[in-house]
Amino acid sequence: MKDKKKIIKDILRIFLLIVCGTAIGVNAYMLNAKNLVGNNLPMPFGYGAAVVLSGSMEPEFSKGDLIVVKETEDFSLNDIVVFESGNSLVVHRVVGMGGEEIVTKGDANNVADDPIKSSDVLGRVLFHIPFVGNVVNFIKTPVGTILLVAAAILLVEIPHMKEVRKDDEEMQAIIDEIKRLKDEV
Repeated sequence: MKDKKKIIKDILRIFLLIVCGTAIGVNAYMLNAKNLVGNNLPMPFGYGAAVVLSGSMEPEFSKGDLIVVKETEDFSLNDIVVFESGNSLVVHRVVGMGGEEIVTKGDANNVADDPIKSSDVLGRVLFHIPFVGNVVNFIKTPVGTILLVAAAILLVEIPHMKEVRKDDEEMQAIIDEIKRLKDEV
């Protein structure tokens, strides 16, 4: 029974370390993509994620939601698309199409955006996860990254180190007992 618990703990430990490592790796990748290459929405394998920063798409999306975007040139009326405006990403609904231009508008806005070229669209929103963007934004900060690493150490490595120490003490007790029994003979 103890072996089963140890196996489960080891699997959980490895899983948490992979999750933390992945989060840190993705954070570094996104930071490099934005700062070094100037890409606000990197989409490896044709998919990307972004955080909704305003309420312009209420009630569909709220500030702090995480959206998952698929890189595509195939979109139609009423699709929600992502495009760059200056240095910012904009997530709005397609309300008009004509030739090479499209018109977008935030659901909560009264006025449509200026027309953009359809080639400026980075992708179409596949789905969103409410509130998760707030967590993602926090993890992107230096404090969030440090807290993530600290949490991984506290939740995973310290209990593991205690267990290893306990196993070492038990092994030493067995060795000491074997020595004592040898000395008696």
